Amino acid sequence: MRIFSTAIVAALILCSALPARAEEYSLTITRETVNITGHPVRKITINGTIPGPTLRFTEGEDAVIHVTNAMDEDTSVHWHGMILPGAMEGVPGFNGFPGIKPGETFTYRFPLRQSGTYWYHAHSMGQEQDGHYGSIVITPKGKDPVRADRDYVVLLSDFHDEDSGDIIANLKMSSEYYQYARRTIGDFFDSARADGFGKAWENAKMWGEMRMLPTDLSDVSGYTFLVNGRTPEQSWTGIFKPGERVRLRFINASAMSIYDVRIPGLKMSVVQADGQDVEPVAVDEFRFGVAETYDVIVTPPEDEAYTIAAEPIDRTGFALATLAPREGMKGPVPQPRPRTLLTMADMGMGHMDHMNMDHMDHGPMDHAAMESGWAQAGTPPGDKALSYADLRYYGTQKDTRDPQREILVRLGGNMERYIWTINGRKFEDSGPINLEYGGRVRLKFVNDTMMAHPMHLHGMFVQLENGQPAEKLPNKHTVIVPPGQSYSVLLTADEPGEWAFHCHLLFHMISGMMNKVVVAQLPPGAVPPSMKQDKQKQKTKQSSPHEGHTMPMNHEGMHHDMPGMEDMNGMDHSSMPTPQNGEHHAH
Repeated sequence: MRIFSTAIVAALILCSALPARAEEYSLTITRETVNITGHPVRKITINGTIPGPTLRFTEGEDAVIHVTNAMDEDTSVHWHGMILPGAMEGVPGFNGFPGIKPGETFTYRFPLRQSGTYWYHAHSMGQEQDGHYGSIVITPKGKDPVRADRDYVVLLSDFHDEDSGDIIANLKMSSEYYQYARRTIGDFFDSARADGFGKAWENAKMWGEMRMLPTDLSDVSGYTFLVNGRTPEQSWTGIFKPGERVRLRFINASAMSIYDVRIPGLKMSVVQADGQDVEPVAVDEFRFGVAETYDVIVTPPEDEAYTIAAEPIDRTGFALATLAPREGMKGPVPQPRPRTLLTMADMGMGHMDHMNMDHMDHGPMDHAAMESGWAQAGTPPGDKALSYADLRYYGTQKDTRDPQREILVRLGGNMERYIWTINGRKFEDSGPINLEYGGRVRLKFVNDTMMAHPMHLHGMFVQLENGQPAEKLPNKHTVIVPPGQSYSVLLTADEPGEWAFHCHLLFHMISGMMNKVVVAQLPPGAVPPSMKQDKQKQKTKQSSPHEGHTMPMNHEGMHHDMPGMEDMNGMDHSSMPTPQNGEHHAH
């Protein structure tokens, strides 16, 4: 009996020492002619399709993905939202990763330490816009807290017939190149009838003096909006039986498009945000930033078709899909909502008042909703739109410490030159943000621009300071910072490496709104001062303008400099390590 027991124990030890089963995929990246909109154009495909295949894994396995570059240009694959070794996360110039050269195959190998809905995309120039993206689904190793009878990926993207290189060249030539929907003399008289001639005239005069457009909600127009690679006319369909619980894994894989998502006739229960479980929230719609993901449960009660409608905030069309009991059915398409107009609040004119507020939730559909044009989604009275403040972590957060540092992250730009900045500097002109391993920090976003920025940190999750208790603050990898507003998140720097930190509006990132976060054991002299020490310094330190920073967008001299806040690194730039070769690789 003892011999038998010893054999069992030995077998268990041997099994535990074996590597986890590997799930293996091969992806081939190439450029070829596709016809999605009726016009044959050269785009990037992954295994011959746009989007690429859905990669399915189980938590605890090892992922093995062989990526072959069949193009005549370098490429890369970034595993968005994944917790993995820095060398595997796929950003050229970071963690020694050189990118994938033409004709070469690079094998990504990493353990799967999480479950949920994620996605992958290029991190090389504008290749993401040209078709280089796909979805990831990771099943929990234990029981999934989300029960569903059906499970579908719903991947949204914005397809453009123009090449990404041409789009950025056009924006550099004129930031208003794609602004087709402009105010007319008829719109002026409508405003005069509604608000009085004097107020309408002053408003038009103010926008004219700033050389800006109140219709400038999105930089790029001319998109065809896709769901799982299908146009609105092709209408991807998810099948259900009445009464079933259907899980929809929404992924915003667009380059530049923020959407308002709804399914007329169905309530949605939000159960995951950015792949992380949250306590269920019942909503009628949600605003969907670039690179965010939301998993929802719907229970269609009738034997009829329901329309999934994702409307971009500039109201230039729809991404449409269908939930139906049978193929070939289509539900009614909702009426387009009015295009909202930006206001002075979106320009940050009330910005200093915001800065005196605490760190409660100022999410994309919360703060200044009555004054911000961007926040006006056209939600019908009585309907519930998701707010960041609604999100509560499912379970209990492990790290509930107060932050030891507060880092100011000011989002700015200059529209005349189409340059986007973090703390007044483009990526190639900035030094890294150095964080001590295990440190707890607050990132304080301040948006000095008239556009929302979905800010994404690679390699780690942040917790939204959304008014929930510390143990319930939700995890996110991408956070929308509304125009003219501020928002704060907490970060535990528990993943060593070099991590990209950028706006996920692709052409904003390409044009400079990016930085590097370095997490390492720092020598004593390089450890940034604590917040307590910083507050002592505030008594004597005077603020200085951020060189080259513009607020609002192209209005020189309108700075909102705030005494006492740290700069991006929490230390003088003179103390920064010298950038290494490839550190500022162009993306």
